[in-house]
Amino acid sequence: MNAELLEKISADRLRHDLFYLCRDPFSFRTVSYTAPWHTKNSLDEADEFISTEMKKFGQVRMIPYKLQPFRCNSAKPLHHWYDAPRPEDPWYDGNCIEVLLPGKDRPEEIVQLVSHKDSMSWINSPGAHDNAVGTVANMELVRVLSALPLTRTVRVLFCNEEHTPWYSKTYAEEAAKRGDKIIAVFNQDSICGKSDAAAAGIRTFVAMYSTDEGKVLADFLVRENEKYAIPLTVSPAFKSHVNDDDGSFIKAGFLRTVMTCGSAPYADPQYHLPGDVPERVDIINLALSAQLLLAAVLDIDEQGEAAFA
Repeated sequence: MNAELLEKISADRLRHDLFYLCRDPFSFRTVSYTAPWHTKNSLDEADEFISTEMKKFGQVRMIPYKLQPFRCNSAKPLHHWYDAPRPEDPWYDGNCIEVLLPGKDRPEEIVQLVSHKDSMSWINSPGAHDNAVGTVANMELVRVLSALPLTRTVRVLFCNEEHTPWYSKTYAEEAAKRGDKIIAVFNQDSICGKSDAAAAGIRTFVAMYSTDEGKVLADFLVRENEKYAIPLTVSPAFKSHVNDDDGSFIKAGFLRTVMTCGSAPYADPQYHLPGDVPERVDIINLALSAQLLLAAVLDIDEQGEAAFA
């Protein structure tokens, strides 16, 4: 892989998309909120922005399904106020977004990228670290990868996780039933999210794994960072709970899966709170994380499973 390609990642585009999704014109990305004078809820509006932008670069499929916001329970610990909806609570029409960049020589081999695009449905939070950063990183990867001749297919799922049910579970199960040959799964969730003290000077990237195959992928990311001298502190970390959107793929049998984030244990003090605003995001850390993911995808595209040896 030509290291000069890493410079194609644009911090300016990442910043633009982040603030677009979290500040202006959108504040939130949830079915629970509709801006004054608007006819669509904020999640539908965000979906329109993401899908319209992605159609410039790849094949886009909108996946409709029914979802519910979580209830708010302030009696629970501060960062975990979400409660399951009750039977009488309304259902909403929602969408997940799939973007496909087909490979030319081995299109049946798939590198799967994932990020949840919604913000908290039980409180009004911009959800910058959780998970606009993962969303905009995957959007930027689509832009850069679309201009390159890919050997293998890159597929991106922009899903919802702060609402219920999680469509990533259905998506992964359907992929397993089809016999999709997914050779790696990267779930971008809260990349560059860390403590405020760490944010002042340490640029971090954590590859969280729950399986032996996932550890191979996490160690691969450590090597990629060293290989291309990306100025990140990259750490593998064991994730004992098979959950989140990466857990959906692991449970469906895709074991070479990691979740990429900014700290482990997760240390962002504004996690699931209204203070998760875009101004707190380290854009340089975000751009470097996207560079590392780009390097990993391109080397896997070039070498296939031999890249992990």
